[in-house]
Amino acid sequence: MKFWWVNQNQTYRHEVDGGYLWSPKTNSNGNINPFYDNMTKVAVGDIVFSFKDTLIQTIGIITSEGYSHKKPSVFGAKGENWDNQGWCVGVDYHELSNKIRPKDFMDKLGVTLPQKYSLLQENGNGNQGVYLTLVPKPMADVLSELIGKEAQVIINNIRYHDVSEIKDISIEGGIKQNTGLDHTEKEQLVKSRRGQGVFRTNLERIENACRITGVTAKEHLRASHIKMRIKS
Repeated sequence: MKFWWVNQNQTYRHEVDGGYLWSPKTNSNGNINPFYDNMTKVAVGDIVFSFKDTLIQTIGIITSEGYSHKKPSVFGAKGENWDNQGWCVGVDYHELSNKIRPKDFMDKLGVTLPQKYSLLQENGNGNQGVYLTLVPKPMADVLSELIGKEAQVIINNIRYHDVSEIKDISIEGGIKQNTGLDHTEKEQLVKSRRGQGVFRTNLERIENACRITGVTAKEHLRASHIKMRIKS
């Protein structure tokens, strides 16, 4: 498992609601950008910390490898200088109740900053040129400690419980390469799989416990296990 950091000031809401990350493949001048190239280096089960408006807003679980995809139309005028074709990565987002401001904890985080491609400046401000970059393990441990139980539950679930589920979601990559399916069939299957993660993210915004058992521990809750009762 690797840990990543993504700056999402412009496209945060669209990406979280849609269950993905998206970036161009190169800079506007056509030059290689290492932070965009990182979209092809993520693995299913990796963790990503989302940074927006000086706060870590969500923790995400990578659910697909990076693949080529056109720029989402919902971006509108945002990123108008970006190429239309870019990299996309599936993410199962968990919006945090305890949104921490890294700048307030630089006494702990400062010593863990990477020397190359640092995600934060020494004063705690974000580095504007960074999109997706690796988080050193010592820094990830400090961030998890500062965020608290929410982070620890998500990370521990990946380590001990949810790996098979996440690998199952990565079947999306196989769907895209299946020559026996036409484009429409592929899109329908991919949207169905992504919708599972988006559904859980949206559900967590309005429910903090199982209505039947009262259980609040997220490590014991599965949105996919919900059964709906329809009144006649």
